[in-house]
Amino acid sequence: MWQFTGEKRPPFAEQPGPGQESVWDYPRPPVLVPSTSLVEVFIRGRRIAHSRQLQRVLETASPPTYYIPAADVDWQTLVQTGDRSYCEWKGEATYWALAADPEQTPVAWSYENPSDRFAAIDRHISFYPGRVECFVDGERVRPQPGEFYGGWVTSKIVGPFKGGPGTGHW
Repeated sequence: MWQFTGEKRPPFAEQPGPGQESVWDYPRPPVLVPSTSLVEVFIRGRRIAHSRQLQRVLETASPPTYYIPAADVDWQTLVQTGDRSYCEWKGEATYWALAADPEQTPVAWSYENPSDRFAAIDRHISFYPGRVECFVDGERVRPQPGEFYGGWVTSKIVGPFKGGPGTGHW
């Protein structure tokens, strides 16, 4: 579990309870933290990914994002899109849609050549919990507010989170 480093949370930040993390204790720039939680991803009831060998990206004001190793993903269910974006920390992202409906909004993204600092997420993928069913240790993940972000909200994470109304300046 991520440990609070002593930084001061803003006054509007929710106070974490026992066993919870505050996104306001996460650093900026973001960091990678290995995780052995059980992550499962389903599409229409079919499990397409599961792993306990994960990388979590932790960044101030955002729920964690879980990256799953390629070996733990059913790649026949996904197809690469032409979409790309650039993260100042991780590099260029590639997006993935469902193979059964490749014209739909992407359901996942990856970094094929991440920056040196994020090399551990090379050959890993993360999913949007608002577009597919994601679970952490059996708990259904709620999506981070906003269409762009892909953070994984569980009962172990408190905010408020970047992406909701009035958070554009965070």
